[in-house]
Amino acid sequence: MSRKTRVGVLCGGRSAEHEVSLKSASNIVEAIDKEKYEVVLVAIDKQGQWFLNDAARLFLEASDSEMPAIAKGEASDGVSLVTQGTDAGQLVRTTDHQLVGPVDVMFPVLHGTYGEDGTVQGLLKLANIPFVGAGVLGSAVGMDKDVMKRLLRDAGIPGPDFLSFHRNREVPYSDVVSKLGTPFFVKPANLGSSVGVSRVKDEKEYVDALAEAFRYDHKVIIEENIEGREVECSVLGNEDPVASTIGEVILQQDFYSYQEKYLDDSGAILEIPAKLPTKTVKKVQDLAIKAFQVLCCEGMARADFFIRGEDEVLVNEINTIPGFTKISMYPKLWEASGLSYGDLIDKLIQLALERHRSEQKLETSLK
Repeated sequence: MSRKTRVGVLCGGRSAEHEVSLKSASNIVEAIDKEKYEVVLVAIDKQGQWFLNDAARLFLEASDSEMPAIAKGEASDGVSLVTQGTDAGQLVRTTDHQLVGPVDVMFPVLHGTYGEDGTVQGLLKLANIPFVGAGVLGSAVGMDKDVMKRLLRDAGIPGPDFLSFHRNREVPYSDVVSKLGTPFFVKPANLGSSVGVSRVKDEKEYVDALAEAFRYDHKVIIEENIEGREVECSVLGNEDPVASTIGEVILQQDFYSYQEKYLDDSGAILEIPAKLPTKTVKKVQDLAIKAFQVLCCEGMARADFFIRGEDEVLVNEINTIPGFTKISMYPKLWEASGLSYGDLIDKLIQLALERHRSEQKLETSLK
């Protein structure tokens, strides 16, 4: 009998999206095929320290309206990842420097900075460990909304108008209004899950919104408000990606906030499939795949769109490590497309292994 594939589920992290990561990872651990895979939980706390935990200690009891957290003193063995030498790819206990075994593939569920931005992906590449999701480049450009939107614009993919700037070059309110009108949105350039996002209608709100966004990043992005429908499409694959059915987010508030995305399943209505004309569905799916490829994504991504008027489709952004909570769109869209949560996880792991096998065939020295 062949041994199970050892899957490291990497979660937590030094990000404002730490709690979302834990909730996503909890659902992945629950749904993964235990007959096929052995799960190794690896949690990163907010100080950046890595720990091995079993499910009972890692995921604290939390109701559907709460977020889990790694409790102080709950973490067990601290670990590091060996990136060089004959032991590369193995986890080592920091207390006694004993190897605790390799993982065959890593499933990063690290939303936001220090996890979704290419940092962990680079570490895993150095350790020669296959991993789920986009590589270093795709992760980096997918995280930075400013760079992402400029690449999409240069590729001829339509999207909302935007401005971006660093804290030492703030754009006056009057200039923003003349370019984008009101209301508009202010966001940290490198974050997700609607953390630090504000909808702005006047100058005082603008000042407050900048202060909030700059709590999380040195660069902000300001986007025009689009009056239209919000739809999302999941993408799956490496060199030949496919798109899911389309889902619509019907907001009950001004925008799709952190609360509505992860805690309050009544904060927004998710209509799957979205009630759209066939030609519009095809346009969204085609643009989702095009954006996925332009941004060098691999494995998975969720593309978010606005539909203005009858059929004007605008790409808002792409998420390279989408949420995997029970109310998250990425797995829900694939389930509606005929791929169950467990089968989706299996497919993502197989895509990671497939990419790694392909990369191992590349020459790394001159002959």
